[in-house]
Amino acid sequence: MGFIAIGGEELLVTLAPVAVYWLYSGMYEVLGSSKALAKYRLHSRRDEETKNMASKKDVVKGVLLQQAIQAAISLAVLKLTGGEQDGGIDVKSGGRVQPSTAAASFLDTAARFAVAMVVLDAWQYFMHRVMHSSRYMYRRFHSWHHRVVAPYAFAAQYNHPVDGVLTETLSGAAAFLASGMGPRAAAAFFMFATVKGIDDHCGVLVPWNPLHAVFRDNNTAYHDVHHQLGGGRRNFSQPFFVIWDRLLGTYAGYTVEERHGGGLQVKITKDHA
Repeated sequence: MGFIAIGGEELLVTLAPVAVYWLYSGMYEVLGSSKALAKYRLHSRRDEETKNMASKKDVVKGVLLQQAIQAAISLAVLKLTGGEQDGGIDVKSGGRVQPSTAAASFLDTAARFAVAMVVLDAWQYFMHRVMHSSRYMYRRFHSWHHRVVAPYAFAAQYNHPVDGVLTETLSGAAAFLASGMGPRAAAAFFMFATVKGIDDHCGVLVPWNPLHAVFRDNNTAYHDVHHQLGGGRRNFSQPFFVIWDRLLGTYAGYTVEERHGGGLQVKITKDHA
């Protein structure tokens, strides 16, 4: 198969996270206007309009550019690996997992997911911290993301293209290669990571969100601290764990309180790890 020939599994890995991104963030955009969720919003619609330095039109264009670059790199990585990574599927059975091996296949896939999560988290923490530690890197590249002071769902992947490649695209490639996941498992993993990234930026802290129950330490409020003017050098961890922030002293505690006029607000506490 030539390099330009694209298979169905390669398209799945490349396009499924993009589709999930716009569907899931679009859901938040629609529900965010409802009165039912108004009391859980961390930022009002007014804040989004007045505090953010990037228009929503610019955000959409920036996200689409990043996703196009990410798709090209994703296809390149998939073609170079030749689809030979083990996705935990019994190839001798034509891709169908037999009942006797179903449990082993599940455990194998779960282990690969865990490896991918750890690698993705570590890469993004250290690259994210570099983007803030270097004045040049921040001003030239990462400041794009912080033009959105009051985060909302579809701004999750709004980055300068260089920042997007270094922080997100390459972390995904490293997680894919280190875990040895096959294309279908990789598609599931990247869709999961996409949903989690959107939740971190959605600006809505609903109590019934299952991801907030699983990732109690790293959630919408935790990342909102990082977007605040006083929290830019804290809470670098994304998207799953907070271990690096705690180990390296960049963790910032916070409280969530009712905001005057409705909704919620996140306040940074003085309790740093």
